Amino acid sequence: MVELVQEGQIAASAEQVAERAQVGLRTVFRHFNDMDSLFREMSLIVEDRVAREIEGGQFDGPWPERLAEVVRRRAALFELITPFKRAEASQRHRSRFLEQDIQRLNGRLRELLREIAPPEIVADAATFEALDLLFSFEAWDRLRREQRLSPDAARAVLLSAAQRLAG
Repeated sequence: MVELVQEGQIAASAEQVAERAQVGLRTVFRHFNDMDSLFREMSLIVEDRVAREIEGGQFDGPWPERLAEVVRRRAALFELITPFKRAEASQRHRSRFLEQDIQRLNGRLRELLREIAPPEIVADAATFEALDLLFSFEAWDRLRREQRLSPDAARAVLLSAAQRLAG
């Protein structure tokens, strides 16, 4: 399933997983009772990548430097997990697990922002919410897919907007 998603097949079926793994459909379902089990396995891979990319290293220095580091890390992370996030979004309506997984990741990223932002940014609800939106996968995906920006250009847009928001 992971290979299919990485190749851009965002709505891989159990049949496609079986074909790729060169096993019977029963074998897929013997190992994974339902599609949520497959999603859970995929989620573990994404969570590992999130932990390594986002939580690796400290956010030190003055706020402008920390802000630039948030943008750099989120851009790197989102480039890495884009196929998985798109697949997750396409199946979200079918899976309570995926809905919870999306909420868990969003909450984790939000808490990280809360931890590194200065108290005055956290206290200003409008600014904090705007930064949280700006640093979301959905914002990144729009810049990359809909606006067709390169990773460097998308990163520059996010940094410019964040700097203006955060003053």
